Amino acid sequence: MRIDESVPSGTRVFIVEDESLVAMQLEDMLLEIGCDIAGMAMRVARAKEMLAAGLPLDVAILDVNLGGEQVYPVAEMLRERGVRIVFATGYGRSGVSEEWQTCEVLQKPYTENQVAATLSAALKAPAPLD
Repeated sequence: MRIDESVPSGTRVFIVEDESLVAMQLEDMLLEIGCDIAGMAMRVARAKEMLAAGLPLDVAILDVNLGGEQVYPVAEMLRERGVRIVFATGYGRSGVSEEWQTCEVLQKPYTENQVAATLSAALKAPAPLD
């Protein structure tokens, strides 16, 4: 049973998260919400490769810090494609660079309901190229 009908069923989500347990939990939450997993990457280089290959997606959830490397080069690629972005960080909005403050932020640790609400808000927001 879907918890939040405000996230369209089949929404394709790209997960970029370096903690495997967190990534698996997020994947489970997204599947419960009714999303499809477009792909998953644990490093900036891999995420960029996947995007360069034309990965079809609707929204991305990006951990801000991937093994000491900032995720913003991935966010740039997503913005160029007009893909909505959600940043995930334990620091909340203060953990996101000034340039990206208009994006939705998911503060860790999060619940399935928080994931659904944040995704819904991101999908309703104008695309980054708008």
